[in-house]
Amino acid sequence: MNDHPDLSSANDLEALMRLIPSVHELTEDVMSLPENRNLPRNVIVETVRGVLEDFRTFLRASNDLANQEIFAPTIRDRIARRLRKESTPPLQSMINGTGIILHTGLGRAPIAASAVDLISEVAVGYAPVEIDLETGKRGKRSAIVRDLLCQLTGAESATVVNNNAAAMLITLATLASNREVIVSRGELVEIGGSFRLPDVIEAGGAILREVGTTNKTRLLDFDHAINEQTAALLKVHPSNFRIEGFTQSASIDELASLGKPHSIPVIHDIGSGMLIDPAEYCLNLDEPNARDSIERGADLVLFSGDKLLGATQSGVIVGRADLIERIERNPMMRALRVDKITLAALGRTLQVHRDPARAVTEIPALRMATESLTIVRGRAEILLAALVDCASLASISIEESTAYLGGGSVPGHGVASCAVVIRPANLPVDELNTRLRTNGPEVMARVAEDAVWIDMRTVFDDQIGTVESALRNALKCE
Repeated sequence: MNDHPDLSSANDLEALMRLIPSVHELTEDVMSLPENRNLPRNVIVETVRGVLEDFRTFLRASNDLANQEIFAPTIRDRIARRLRKESTPPLQSMINGTGIILHTGLGRAPIAASAVDLISEVAVGYAPVEIDLETGKRGKRSAIVRDLLCQLTGAESATVVNNNAAAMLITLATLASNREVIVSRGELVEIGGSFRLPDVIEAGGAILREVGTTNKTRLLDFDHAINEQTAALLKVHPSNFRIEGFTQSASIDELASLGKPHSIPVIHDIGSGMLIDPAEYCLNLDEPNARDSIERGADLVLFSGDKLLGATQSGVIVGRADLIERIERNPMMRALRVDKITLAALGRTLQVHRDPARAVTEIPALRMATESLTIVRGRAEILLAALVDCASLASISIEESTAYLGGGSVPGHGVASCAVVIRPANLPVDELNTRLRTNGPEVMARVAEDAVWIDMRTVFDDQIGTVESALRNALKCE
């Protein structure tokens, strides 16, 4: 294949274009390579056409046709790179070396091994998602995890939708359509992806009634706002930001004491899905607990399944049975329902949560948050020892760092950690970071102080060898 044309015979651009191999010639050549034999011909043909078109566009834009370097990488290289991408699954696993445990960009909480095993079993076959095994008749999806959720939270009933924003949406659409929902101004949060709570409330068909100020909202502010149009009192835990200093907010206890005489339900969005007592496991977290919120009088509690709960993406609603029943009758429920994979993972994770000591060991997010610094440093020392012989390193060391529970959830909670800090000898730091992110195996690190930092709190024991391989590939260690 003539993938590197002889420029000496080309006097102008058109002559140069004629030297480029044809689609057919390149396709036959590429299909003969062992690594491409399982790729469909139509995929190869479209890839070749795309590369040639891009290459021709590149040549037309070039101001120096006599420069041989414009042909590097060659056409063959370009096709090979694009075909590797075509044969790679669109979504692959990635090693998290950022130190952010609940990393939204990396899919938030890793799932417990026992939940992964169950997902595999359920995914390859059938499962009774909507069949009552006792009666053999049609059942409800939410019944699969309802008893577990009630056991863990003390709620009368529970249901599940596809994320926590959906939980808020369907709750308000059911209980507050065309009526007012009273919320403190200090809790009108914006969550990931620029989704704002006022927009979610509006999308649910409810009318937002703001009370108080950004930093101070008293129970009296809620009391003065109640009228015949009031449908609910809403409290939102501002997981992704903090207001410090001169602050005040109405507690769930206070809102419950205000709502009950008026028969106005109190809704508490606790965000992270904390089901254990953090103080028992050295987690200095100001995160509301679902059971605690129910016991203090909340009529409905909403939370995510893929944060501190440690399951797949889902939105959980627990609380009064009559309100849950109304929510499940809403036609919107079909659009927001979860599939068998989510139910399998959530159910198994909830079973693990019945033993909190087991939960902090088996659920990765909780394990990483509570793991001793000695264990984390041990992983760093193994990686350091494996790389000290790499001649492409200017330096490699272990440094103290701070890991965080989350970027968009509980972002301010830091956990003492340590990182392996790499400074390449003959490679820009940003280029090393890019190679780690884009070349297999893929590692997400961070750049600071003109070095690449791999925080070992979010690297699993069985991933250390893979991180070593990724660094050797990226650094081209001999």
